[in-house]
This record gives sequence, C-alpha cells and structure tokens, in this order.
Amino acid sequence: MGDRDFRDEAFKELFEGFHDDLLRVAWRITGRQEVAEELCQEAFLRYYERRDKLPVGDEARYWLIRVVKNLAFNHEKRQGREREAYRTFALQPRNVSGNEGERSILAEESRESVRKALLAVPYKLRVALILKEYSGYPYVDIARILRISEGNVKIRVFRARQHLAKILHKGDLHVP
Repeated sequence: MGDRDFRDEAFKELFEGFHDDLLRVAWRITGRQEVAEELCQEAFLRYYERRDKLPVGDEARYWLIRVVKNLAFNHEKRQGREREAYRTFALQPRNVSGNEGERSILAEESRESVRKALLAVPYKLRVALILKEYSGYPYVDIARILRISEGNVKIRVFRARQHLAKILHKGDLHVP
C-alpha cells in the first residue's frame, strides 16, 4: 500500500467518522441545513485536495472545524442583513395555551426562536458556545480548534450565554 493509498484510506475513515459531527457544528453556526451541507462539502474538499500535507486523526478534525468556522464566518459576512429579520421574529411574543397540541407547537416555535436567537449572538462568541454546548467539546479542545487560550474560550462561552439570555429575556419567550 503506497503513501497515496494510505492517505486516501485515512481520508475515507475521517469522512465517514466525522462528517455527521462536522455537519452538526456547521448547522449550529449557520442555522441553515443547506448552508451547513455546503460548508462541510467545501471543508472536506479542501482537506482532500491537501491531504498529503495535512494532519490526520484528531488534528485533522480540528483543522476541519477551523475551516468550517472560517467558511461560516465568510458566509455570515455576506448574510448580515438576514440576522436582523431572525432577531425580529425571535423577539415577537408567543401566545401560551393549555391545549396539548398548541403546547407542542409552542415548544417547537420556542426551539426555533432559541435557534434564531442564537444566530443573533456575535459570531466569535456563538462559535465557542456551539462547540461547548451543542458539540460537547471540552474547553481545552475548543482552544485548540479556535487557536485561542482556554481562558479566552471560557470568557467567550460565558459572554455568549449572557447575550443569549438577554435576547431571550427581551422577547419574553416561553422556553420549555
């Protein structure tokens, strides 16, 4: 088995083992499935094209998360106006009722409002919070992914939680 074959097999294992996790990270950052899929595809394509020069294993995973984070940031710069529409929707009050069907709908609307409110959190803070709360990475791994200190990661997660709480509080949202 040549070096190229080894790299191709390593890529295949990385893709199969990490695609779903990377897609979840991208989705949480962007809030849109189709955008997340495009970002993941682009990240894996970039990795594949440079696989001879890039790390494997956990370091490859960190590299891919950084690429998705950067691609998402660039996408977000182009989509800045759309966040204002999401924020307006998230801040609209909801009507609470005792009917079970309505409670189910309300719970789904609340989850959607929280997701949209999360998009209103500043990008650098949001990424740290998503990697911590939604992807379950420990602070030390997030620091490696974002290339910042562990202390800075903790500060960003704390500030992101504050922003999210403020946004949700202003909207008087019912979050089950």
